Formats: sequence, C-alpha cells, structure tokens
Amino acid sequence: MDAMLKATGTAGMVAEETLDPVDWADVQALSHQIVDDAVDYLRDVRERPVWQEMPAEVREFFAAPLPQSAQPLAQIYGEVVENVMAYPMGNIHPRFWSWYMGSSNFTGALGDFLAAIQGSNLGGGNHAAALMDSQVVDWCKQMMGFPPLASGTLVSGGSMANIIGLTVARNVKAGIDVREHGVAAIDKPLRFYGSDQLHSCHRKAMEALGLGNRALRRIPTDAGLRIDIDALRSAIADDRQAGFRPACVIGTAGTVNTGAIDDLQALARLAAQEDLWFHVDGCIGALIAIAPKNSHRVAGIEHADSIALDPHKWLHAPFEVGCVLIRDASAHRNTFAVTPEYLESTPRGLASGQWLHDFGLQTSRGFRALKVWMALKQYGIEKFGRLIDQNIAQGHMLGTLIEAEPLLELIAPPNINIVCFRYRGDGLTGERQKALNTEIMLRLQEDGIAALSDTTVHGQHCLRVAINNHRTRRDDLDLLVRETVRLGQEISRPGTALPSPLVAEGGREAAG
Repeated sequence: MDAMLKATGTAGMVAEETLDPVDWADVQALSHQIVDDAVDYLRDVRERPVWQEMPAEVREFFAAPLPQSAQPLAQIYGEVVENVMAYPMGNIHPRFWSWYMGSSNFTGALGDFLAAIQGSNLGGGNHAAALMDSQVVDWCKQMMGFPPLASGTLVSGGSMANIIGLTVARNVKAGIDVREHGVAAIDKPLRFYGSDQLHSCHRKAMEALGLGNRALRRIPTDAGLRIDIDALRSAIADDRQAGFRPACVIGTAGTVNTGAIDDLQALARLAAQEDLWFHVDGCIGALIAIAPKNSHRVAGIEHADSIALDPHKWLHAPFEVGCVLIRDASAHRNTFAVTPEYLESTPRGLASGQWLHDFGLQTSRGFRALKVWMALKQYGIEKFGRLIDQNIAQGHMLGTLIEAEPLLELIAPPNINIVCFRYRGDGLTGERQKALNTEIMLRLQEDGIAALSDTTVHGQHCLRVAINNHRTRRDDLDLLVRETVRLGQEISRPGTALPSPLVAEGGREAAG
C-alpha cells in the first residue's frame, strides 16, 4: 500500500516526472569523462584512420528497435564510443579532402554544447542568443564589405543560404506580388543565369521556387572554367528578344570542381547595366575576402545584392551553420515576414525586438551563432585569414608535387585550394583509366590513408583534393603523392585485373 501511494503521489495523483537526473553528481562525473575523452579524440585524430568501413555487427546496432525502458547513461555513452565515435565521416582528419568541408574546432564544439544547454529558440524574442545571432551576421557583413544596414540570417548551410538569396531575387524581379499571386501570375517567365559549373543546389532552388530547371540558364565557361561574360551578355539579349524576363545572375566564388572564381567585378557591372539581381554563391570561396594574400581573388563580391557563405567551411565551425547576406534589408524581410497574432511583437518584454523568423523559412531555429562567436573571439579574424592563405598555398604546393611526379598528371592548374589530377596508367585511356583511378581513390579510403573524391574536368575523369582543413601539413601532401603512385603501380601491375568502371560516364559531382 505504501509503495502504491508513493507511486501515485498525494491524493491519488500520478507522480510528476522529469528528464533531469536523479543524481546530478553521477551525471557531472560522467560529463567530465566525456569532455576528457573529447579532448583526447581531437588531440589524437591524426593517429586514427581517416575513414573505415563499419563491420556488420556495428551496422546491426543501428537496426535495433525503439527502446521502451530506461538504460544507464554510462552504458549508452559506451555504445556511442564503440559504434559512433569510431566510425566518423572523417572530415576533421588532416587528410580528409574528399568534399569541401571545414574541420571543426574544439572551442566551437564547446559553443554548440553551451547553446544546447541554454536551449534557446532563435525564431524570435528578446534574449541574448538572438542578439548574438544578429551580431555574428553583422560580423559576416564586415568580412564581405557589406554596408551596416544590409540584412542577413544564419541558416543550415550553403544550399539554404543560396535558396534564401534567390527567393529574394525572384520576388524583387518578378514584377508582381509573388507571395500573394504566385509564380503563375508573372507575365514574362523569369530567367536566372550562372556558369555551367554551378552547384546543384541552384537547380533545387529553381524547382523549389516554382520556376523550374529550365529557368536556370547554364552559361559556358572559359579555359579557366569561369563564366564567359560575352556568352552571358548574348544569352540575356536573346532571352529579352524571346519574351523572357532576365532576373538574376549568379556569380560563383569558388566552383566545386576546381575552385574557379568568376570575374565578380565584371559580373557586378553587367548586372547593373542589365538591371539584374547579382547573387554570389560564395559557399566555397567568399571567405577568401579575409585572407591577406588572396583577398584580391574575390574582388567585386562587395557589390553583390546577396551572398551565400559557409562559416562551417573556412571558419571551421562545427556543422551546421551557413549565412546569407542581403543588401536590401526591406526586400529581405518582405520576402519572408508573416505576423499572425501569436507572433506579434510587444513594446517590451520577451516578445519585443526583432523576430529572426521574419528573415527565412524556419520559425524554430537553433542557436547556431555561439560556436562561431566563441571561435572568432578566441582566435580573431586575422588567424582565420592566415589559415585560408595556408590552405591555398598547400593546394598550389600539391600541384607542384604532382607536376614533379611523372606517373601523375594535373588535369587543371590549381586556382585556390582544389587540385584535380590522375594517375596516368601506361597505355590506359577512357573507361580503363577511369577504373584505375577510381580504384586508387577507394583503396586510399578503405586503407584509412586519405579521403579523396572524383569528378570530371574538361571531359576528363580525375581525382579531386579539396584542402579545407586547418590540420593539414606538407607531410600529408607528400604521403598522398607517394601512396597514390604506390597504389597505381600495384593496381596496374601486369596480370592484375582492373575492376569494372564504378561510376557513370561524367563522374560524380563533388559536394560543396
């Protein structure tokens, strides 16, 4: 009877529950262990494989059914260590060059932890996290040379940043109230323009905006894979003649395949002459603007109407955080703001101030700013600029090492920090050479040596190295060249059967 009363509480009421621990001291002790393990994890990252395949028993772990009852937290942490921490994607490793990603930093990880502890929703409200979010956006404006009264917002990453910028461009250039009447009411179909090296997120943006893939014209590129300005001008003229409404030109500050940077100054002039919105996809290279030795490469970015950039790349913030900047603050807010009675501001109190959900698609938003803010405060923007210069120098250094190795071939001269090359393979061409290089790439991954990706440049399949890592050193580049040559010789040894080609003709588009 006593046990029943205890379970039901006073007057027969069911006892109230919480997710707070019964014993805070136990949680504190385990938390200290987790922090100690996390420091070791980052300190010793170079000693682990870049990537490793999960054995069958680990994969089976992730097929376990929904848990119904409680388990000890220490046991759960042990499962995380064994099955999750041991099998990462690998992008924090100094020899992860597969896709264009930042490599995180410990201070940023602490920021993410503190943000989760505070638990603020950044959709709106008068509280410190919202002010810090706006401050980080202001800092991004300063990095890009944008005016103080410009607008912006933090988002999940580059793809969403581009979608936000292009949505504002659509609404401004549509000639009607698109929010009220929809794209079907636009009298002349809109046309957007970018190079044939554009990231695939722009196609998704066109589809999501109701304009369709055909609204995005891919303009040919020159020998350096930058947008051909004359071809762009001709395409705009042709579209006007055909009854379309040219609306926006997308400049790329760092293409995914090779890191090519469009002539942003020329694009800014052309956009002004043609009354087009000028958007810059700077998810790879916009932050070169803070690099003392290389900032000239993105000259003109400050003239954009909108810019997409990624703090989780060259500011090395833990995933995920992107940013979009919009020069016209009114156009930005007018594209997204909706104010039902339950989201109205008040003259003072919690609901006063600027509501951040008025600047994007999310009503609820996580506290992404703290991890960026803390790292910028600790290291200063000058340090991040030097790290960008360092990665670009390493890209050119790797290009030099490849040119000096007779068995390797550069497919395109390095522009910034992306290097495209292949193992020559005596007498091999086409699909056979592609199969050889694909096998080299896979063995480098499976052996835990390095993570590369592959792509197609100027019609030639190649391996792609994107050096976007503050932990990479010259010795890592030497090792990559040595191991690529060793594996190439081993795989192409007479009598060794090459695997069948593993990717469709044209290669795979590398992720941003």
